[in-house]
Amino acid sequence: MPVSKIHLENENQIHFLTFTTIEWIDIFTKLEYFELLSKSVNYCQANLGLKVYGYVFMTNHLHFLWQAKEGKKLSDIVRSYKRFTTEKIKPLVKRDSRKYINGLIRTSFYKRTRNKFQVWQDYNYPELTETEKFFQQKLNYIHNNPVEKGYVANPEDWFYSSAGFYLSGEVGSIKIDEDV
Repeated sequence: MPVSKIHLENENQIHFLTFTTIEWIDIFTKLEYFELLSKSVNYCQANLGLKVYGYVFMTNHLHFLWQAKEGKKLSDIVRSYKRFTTEKIKPLVKRDSRKYINGLIRTSFYKRTRNKFQVWQDYNYPELTETEKFFQQKLNYIHNNPVEKGYVANPEDWFYSSAGFYLSGEVGSIKIDEDV
């Protein structure tokens, strides 16, 4: 995977981030992908200084409200997350019965000649979260993504989202930091 083009202002403030698969390919349609993505976030929280305030996993993109703890750099965490998940997704895709996914990735126009396998687009669309209003707007947007796509009727019904934590107090696959 190429070194991601990550430019973040104020590395230790909360950012709204979007990680998108190359060409918006619907890679994440099976439980094993969502579990890998969740475990990778949990690892970043436990070992790399990541704070998570909101998230949603969709079939071809992820949204996050992330912050790096003091003394850590969010850009380093993002780079590590994308690099690690790419390496772990690669064998899952190769074993996947949907062979067209592997073909789409292999022939993607985003792929560079030095890459043999790429999952993520380089850019993360970072937006610095400077106000409570902006934070709430992005959190609502994150939580309503699965509803807008028709996957669930209520945001809290999508397990791979922080909506359950905020709307019904249920802990999902990722621990939410409450010290905003």
